[in-house]
Amino acid sequence: MPGSTGNGAVTRSTLRQQIADALRDEVLAGRLQPGQAFTVKEIAEQYGVSATPVREALVDLSAQGLLEADQHRGFKVRTYSFEDYRGIVEARALVIDGMFDALAEGRHAHADPDDPRTAAALAGVRRRGEEAQRAANAGDLTVLIGYDLRFWRELGALFGNPYLADFLHRLRVQSWVCAVQHLRLLTELRGQLWAGHTELVDALARRDVKAARVIVAEYNAHWLSLIGRLAS
Repeated sequence: MPGSTGNGAVTRSTLRQQIADALRDEVLAGRLQPGQAFTVKEIAEQYGVSATPVREALVDLSAQGLLEADQHRGFKVRTYSFEDYRGIVEARALVIDGMFDALAEGRHAHADPDDPRTAAALAGVRRRGEEAQRAANAGDLTVLIGYDLRFWRELGALFGNPYLADFLHRLRVQSWVCAVQHLRLLTELRGQLWAGHTELVDALARRDVKAARVIVAEYNAHWLSLIGRLAS
């Protein structure tokens, strides 16, 4: 049984994260539906673990906005409205714009174009972007979400502020949770999903902040239009 060996506190913390990650993936994959309720006991039995790390994982996911407490059933998957989605996108845009300001002013971790770490870091982000684009063009939503989250997390890390990067990642997870609730209604996703990841990386590699902002604005407009149509 997990948690029966090694340092108890470390093992429980690791198990807590594993359960939180697994449940987040279930929500993003649409296998846990909006409004679906469950108890700590049910999740503990599903994963064959004790209640304590499960309860901690569910509290963590509630703090991240993926779940909400249900006085009758314990927890349930949060249902987002389109207005929620719009608010998340606006908040996300403000964070990204601040990161671009840091780039324009040379304040981020890889601001020096002659630093080999810059090219290496951007190359890694670009690879994630290429995978995300392939998944988007193929209409593979599950794969797209995985690579898209990694793409933005690694891109956010380039700007040298881990607090902003973590906040951006949380907003991106929330925005996907909201979007998935609508996108899973479509039977064909090819041609529907944004796939401009490498264009954004290339603009940032050129230090073309203006072009990067245009791409992000188009990205936000695309998703607001699509989710707005599906929500209505």
